[in-house]
Amino acid sequence: MKLPKRIAEDLSLIDLYDLSLEQRTGCYVLHEEELTVIETSASPSISYLINGLENLHIDLNEVRHIIVTHIHLDHAGGAGLLLKKCPNARILVHSKGARHLENPTRLIEGAKAVYGKRFKELFEPILPIPEDRIVTMKDYEKMKIGMNRTLTFIDTPGHAKHHFSIHDSKTNGIFVGDTVGVYYPQLDTELYLPSTSPNQFDPDDMLASADKIKSFHPSLIYFGHYGQSNNPDEVIRQLTTWLSVFLRITEEVTSQDQKNDDRSEHLFKALLSNVQGALFKQGVPLDHPVYQYIKMDLHVSALGLLDYADRKKVGAT
Repeated sequence: MKLPKRIAEDLSLIDLYDLSLEQRTGCYVLHEEELTVIETSASPSISYLINGLENLHIDLNEVRHIIVTHIHLDHAGGAGLLLKKCPNARILVHSKGARHLENPTRLIEGAKAVYGKRFKELFEPILPIPEDRIVTMKDYEKMKIGMNRTLTFIDTPGHAKHHFSIHDSKTNGIFVGDTVGVYYPQLDTELYLPSTSPNQFDPDDMLASADKIKSFHPSLIYFGHYGQSNNPDEVIRQLTTWLSVFLRITEEVTSQDQKNDDRSEHLFKALLSNVQGALFKQGVPLDHPVYQYIKMDLHVSALGLLDYADRKKVGAT
């Protein structure tokens, strides 16, 4: 297991080995008077998170705030389990996600629909969180966690309606969860792909949220998947470009008469072909290990793109 990495002033990154993969999902630790962690991943990742805190010489009693950017299980599924081990902590979540942390039934059903038989090994246990330990944050609401560090919460839908991002005054970085996509640090070249998972993906909201993030003029972007980018302008540029490509390909696929299963596989293969083509031109071989991650992401993104296309079609009738 990798040791936590200090990535900025009073900021560390713990690899949570989500889905048993390195550099898949990370937890950010803000070393302040009110010690704060951002993202928990799913419950199987909590042992890695706790080991990481121990390596940073942090006692679980010291943790004051556990922030989840949104309630998808790869970001918040382990929040209930972690909270049981951190008696002085509270969970901070978007107002539209709080009730699902109190009663995670719908989250569980949604994940089972996507992950099927693998759900148990990937996500259980998912523990409900008591209402009195949940705090919701409003758009642009601030929270001071140290003498020189204030967090600003920003409503950033697009990937999900229950998503916020967090601006860190100390580093001028923004913790974006999945708002502006996925970063692949396994590559020597920069790649940022949109995360368009079902069932609340909305491209207009995603682009508006990207503009909102850009308005803070951040120096750094901290991704949920995975790690830190020092190039926010390139992040937003690639998000915009790839999102346009994803939507164009989706329109082409949905214009054909296919069964739902065929449609999903067809879209996945078309998305993958475009990404492979772009990376191959940059010298990335087709057998690069990063494709284990990219294929997994594109399978889920294809489902979200099709869901969006179907919702759009119903709205037009």
